[in-house]
Amino acid sequence: MAAAAIEKLPQLKSATDGLKEMSDNERSGFINLVSRYLSGEAQHIEWSKIQTPTDEIVVPYDKMANVSEDASETKYLLDKLVVLKLNGGLGTTMGCTGPKSVIEVRDGLTFLDLIVIQIENLNNKYGCKVPLVLMNSFNTHDDTQKIVEKYTNSNVDIHTFNQSKYPRVVADEFVPWPSKGKTDKDGWYPPGHGDVFPSLMNSGKLDAFISQGKEYVFVANSDNLGAVVDLKILKHLIQNKNEYCMEVTPKTLADVKGGTLISYEGKVQLLEIAQVPDEHVNEFKSIEKFKIFNTNNLWVNLKAIKKLVEADALKMEIIPNPKEVDGVKVLQLETAAGAAIRFFENAIGVNVPRSRFLPVKATSDLLLVQSDLYTLVDGFVTRNKARTNLTNPAIELGPEFKKVASFLSRFKSIPSIVELDSLKVSGDVCFGSGVVLKGKVSVKANSGTKLEIPDNAVVKDKDINGPEDL
Repeated sequence: MAAAAIEKLPQLKSATDGLKEMSDNERSGFINLVSRYLSGEAQHIEWSKIQTPTDEIVVPYDKMANVSEDASETKYLLDKLVVLKLNGGLGTTMGCTGPKSVIEVRDGLTFLDLIVIQIENLNNKYGCKVPLVLMNSFNTHDDTQKIVEKYTNSNVDIHTFNQSKYPRVVADEFVPWPSKGKTDKDGWYPPGHGDVFPSLMNSGKLDAFISQGKEYVFVANSDNLGAVVDLKILKHLIQNKNEYCMEVTPKTLADVKGGTLISYEGKVQLLEIAQVPDEHVNEFKSIEKFKIFNTNNLWVNLKAIKKLVEADALKMEIIPNPKEVDGVKVLQLETAAGAAIRFFENAIGVNVPRSRFLPVKATSDLLLVQSDLYTLVDGFVTRNKARTNLTNPAIELGPEFKKVASFLSRFKSIPSIVELDSLKVSGDVCFGSGVVLKGKVSVKANSGTKLEIPDNAVVKDKDINGPEDL
């Protein structure tokens, strides 16, 4: 990094000192992150040194010992666990206001409802007190505080804390945007989920959980419906004293950009596409060489987090995220929780079934989980056994379906898709009730025309471009 940039650090620091909205912890965390970025300390990956991890490092899920039927062993394990959901994201990409976790997923229940139901069922069944922790961002905090009130009478202790709030940096002058008069929310950003470790510590919650005898936190995205508590993994970590575990799952063509685990100079670490030299990107994306990807379901030892945060040892790869907001070029520096794996002792991956990765990122995912491809039992979304194909249908919906409200208005009821291979919909298309889709289906309404698939239609291996094709 150019010396000129390093010279800008003192002015950035003094400007940051003037931002009263920041806590001391946030200020030092931010300056620390910027200093690391400017010094260009990024680890350089030598491609030839990358090795495929062995089964000792990425443990096959089937090789892990089962938990005994004895309820006392289950209670023993659950008493050591904290569940943490990353709840900083908004539902804006799906046309919703407020936290993404309050979008209704199925049967009128939101992501958060399902999470609370799952943990409550465990607590009731085994007489334990697994707490639920939500890491909010300043974007979701106020709404979440109101929303969790509805769970007051549930048998789950719900804790919330905020991740850090850092100022966006004006790119050409390298000063914090808020100190240039940008005082609204757009002047700030949450610095990625790598911030979960220092923020959990700074909130005081980490010490509180350690003092209650908790040992592990299970961290996952709130929109991953597959990220349910798994005692087999927890038992393995406790028995083998693994400080960190990342759940990975076999890549499909839809996941080629996801980070993967590698062995590098004797340690396990995450390799993200951004770290890959241009000439190796296609190799990185290949399913042959890099067969697994990170689900962002992470299991981490609480005392190890405390030790590493106190030592300021979690120096994860910095992800520079340049943006243009209101015509101003700004830079935000972020880190990812998965990249922390290389700092923990005895860290492992576990190669889990695909069922543990069911994220809802768009309305096409909502179509899958609201359909007969899944059932909902006790808060768990489970795949329909009638589906013989292990992979889900590929679903591509046009921009008319992008927002949840418009998506819902275009289906009288969600079609049956148990036998569907792929669906592509474009234009002004509506579906009647009781529609069954099978094989490869494409529906295209030409510009200016509306196309309705009638009630109870069975459509198999068809390209529909107008009513005459039905």
